[in-house]
Amino acid sequence: MLSRGPLSFGEKLAVAALVVAAIGVVFQIAARPQNYPTVPPVFFILLIPAGLITFGRWRWAPIPAVLAGVFLTFGLFASGASGRLFDLSNPGDSLGLWIQMLAVVVATVAAIVATVQNYRRQTSVTAGTAVQSE
Repeated sequence: MLSRGPLSFGEKLAVAALVVAAIGVVFQIAARPQNYPTVPPVFFILLIPAGLITFGRWRWAPIPAVLAGVFLTFGLFASGASGRLFDLSNPGDSLGLWIQMLAVVVATVAAIVATVQNYRRQTSVTAGTAVQSE
């Protein structure tokens, strides 16, 4: 396993945003409990990437957060659930979905930035090591 030191700002932001998105799902469940299974799969989609970033110190660890963000954003519109964003008949559900999706967008952007930083940092460390060894 690669030891990279502490999490970068992008990684911390991605993890925090993924956790906030999961909290948004809890709001939705509280507003419409009959529409959710006992353990909604979205918790795995959000929290496994957060765990990989936090505990897996690989430079590619933020990539699953990017994939989860793209998947959830695409799914919001492809499934027709985007109408729930503006459905004021159930404000708790709408608020939870807004929280979830805004946090997912933040997590996706932060994970992209973190991935780029991780690969640049690895390249510069490798280049610096190569120069020193000459």
